[in-house]
Amino acid sequence: MNLGFIGTGKIAYSVIQGICTSKIKCKKIYISPRNKSLAQKLKRKFKKIIIAKDNQEIIDKVNWVFLSVTPTVGEQIIKDLKFKSSQKIISFISTITLSQLKKMIKVKCSIIRAIPLPFISLKKGPVPICPPNKSVKSFFDKIGTTIEIKNEKLSINFWAISGMMASYYDMQRSMSEWLTKRGINKLDAQKYITSLFLALSEDAVVNSKVDLRNLVKESQTPKGLNEQGLKELTKKGMYKSLESTLNSIHKRLSK
Repeated sequence: MNLGFIGTGKIAYSVIQGICTSKIKCKKIYISPRNKSLAQKLKRKFKKIIIAKDNQEIIDKVNWVFLSVTPTVGEQIIKDLKFKSSQKIISFISTITLSQLKKMIKVKCSIIRAIPLPFISLKKGPVPICPPNKSVKSFFDKIGTTIEIKNEKLSINFWAISGMMASYYDMQRSMSEWLTKRGINKLDAQKYITSLFLALSEDAVVNSKVDLRNLVKESQTPKGLNEQGLKELTKKGMYKSLESTLNSIHKRLSK
């Protein structure tokens, strides 16, 4: 099986890295020439990589096509490409729906939307896909944890959550900088904050079958530091603001 990536940005780069360091069996991976630095970096790193002369060559040579471009670029280029009915098309494009993709692609083929995130390069993290597809699920299970969603309307909720990744990192940046302002070495501050959040996340995953409210409760003691932190952030509207932002992102995705 040959794979092809139209678009060679951060997500495509991460997925390709995950594939090339996993047990996924594929002969060649054709990639777009547009992002020259990332394309050349992948080619130097992995023998399976072939930089195509253009996007149509990718489609002509592969069994599975991964669409990893921005919505604006997708709307410009997809309609002019000639796909095959035998191909699987996996779209990473956030705001182009399945029905819109079908109109753009024109031929009747298998189209799946997926939401991989950069840490897939580490073969970690959830990958929601819609609609369910056995072979695509098996594929992503080798580089992450696939979540099959039957209804595209429901899948939009996962796209909205994926829009909070930068905010999560920025919270860690803010806390790390708070430490450095108080005399802590920058690298030590970053190591402490990132390690702390890693441990908290791993603990949450271990307890993911239990209501998360239990973790909130168990991490506090009466009149303790965590109780103070939670009360103050709640009073300042942090969590209502978070919900409001998610609603705003969801509204954009639902248009």
